[in-house]
Amino acid sequence: MERGTRLGARVRSLRRQRGLTQAELAEKLGISASYMNLIEHDQRPLTATLLLKAAQTLGIELDAFREDDEVQRAADLQEVFGDPLFDEHPLMTSDLRDLASSPALANAITALYRAYRESVDSTRALAGRLYDEGEFAGLDPASLPSEEVSDVLQTNMNYFPELEAEAERVGTSLHPGDVFRSMVAYLRERYGVDVVMIPAESDRSAVRRYDPIARKLSISEMLIPSSRTFQTAYQVGNLEARAAIDGIISRSRLTTPESIALCRVALANYFASALLMPYRAFLRAAEALRYDVELLESRFGTSFEQVCHRLTTLRRPGEMGVSFHFVRVDIAGNVSKRFSGTGIRFSRFSGSCPRWDVFSAFLTPEKITTQISKMPDGPAYFCVARTVRKSYGGYHSPSTLMAVGIGCDLAEARRLVYADGIDLGNLDAAIPIGTSCRLCERLDCEQRAFPPITYRLSIDENVRGISFYAPVAAAGPPPAPVAPSTAKRKRKATR
Repeated sequence: MERGTRLGARVRSLRRQRGLTQAELAEKLGISASYMNLIEHDQRPLTATLLLKAAQTLGIELDAFREDDEVQRAADLQEVFGDPLFDEHPLMTSDLRDLASSPALANAITALYRAYRESVDSTRALAGRLYDEGEFAGLDPASLPSEEVSDVLQTNMNYFPELEAEAERVGTSLHPGDVFRSMVAYLRERYGVDVVMIPAESDRSAVRRYDPIARKLSISEMLIPSSRTFQTAYQVGNLEARAAIDGIISRSRLTTPESIALCRVALANYFASALLMPYRAFLRAAEALRYDVELLESRFGTSFEQVCHRLTTLRRPGEMGVSFHFVRVDIAGNVSKRFSGTGIRFSRFSGSCPRWDVFSAFLTPEKITTQISKMPDGPAYFCVARTVRKSYGGYHSPSTLMAVGIGCDLAEARRLVYADGIDLGNLDAAIPIGTSCRLCERLDCEQRAFPPITYRLSIDENVRGISFYAPVAAAGPPPAPVAPSTAKRKRKATR
């Protein structure tokens, strides 16, 4: 079940509380009564666009749709019990629903599994370090803080009006023709902070370094101009939007100092994007250019990835853009950033589906790839991906290659320039994707690495299907042998 997309019971309850019929609510949302009926019976997803529109129509906050987070808890539990660790202890869907109905128990199980995964990952990393180098330095930290910060972004649908307001206020003091110099002057005049460039030979360990005592912001000369500007905007946000950031953190569920620090960084980055790409100007440009990311990065002097990030934040009531999801991966398949603005679900604990276009983007570096993707339970998305290269050094410093992908509901794809010439109505041509192998029930996938949790592994050593885990249809009876005299007559007939 996709996070936030199957909310039929909650929509029905809220509609009845306000005395509306299905037809009346459907008319207000601009959909048919029959489609409204399918949504309320969980036969169709409530897209992010409809979700926001329903909240406005019903006069409620988005939190009202978080049906006690039971849907999310059930999805997390499904992924937890999808681990091969539980192969000998299979649970039915009804069992998971019962567990999800008890928040304390479900959260405790998920927390315990996270601790287990972190322990396993740390042990493997430690074993590899000892084997390769014989020392302990360089072990990766636990991933829990990043998960908590991802949840903060997801809960707020990656839209923070207080940060938008702060960015708009500061933006009125900047010269649009030279934002970088304007921010340098702003920091000096308002906070007494001097911005200096760090020569490459002086410090290669940091691309940005702020000294609050000396009031000095050092920016590495190894950064390209757009990155220098962004890092400066980040520092403006850290100083100017401190109170707004503290307010968001105080209302969020962050359990460790590391999570709080990481969330502060994420929110300051959000401010930087809002300052460099002002909401209304950026939305107008995105609509006029039909969401051409490369044209938008040229217009606003930002990077491809920064534009993709900003596109996911266009969720202001009454001034919404296309709803996007976002994912960033490295060449090994690790997901370093993710956000679901479309209802698509990303795997928390296991590998992602290799059929996503964000992975195939590595085959054609720096070229845009597109894909119509279809999930096992029906929702279809239009996805766009491209590799991005980051380099913070010279000849002896290898660059980092990653892939960034964004996607929208197929119904909104026509608003994107990338959909030109593509038959969006032909779902037969859609690429079937899933969350991960353990959560996808498509057995006929050639790229399946593990069996799904709902499938009991059955191996026939004499038969090989299209994938190791795909069932093979029983062979029909062998053809009847042909009598020699009959075979001779057939050979004569063909001469």
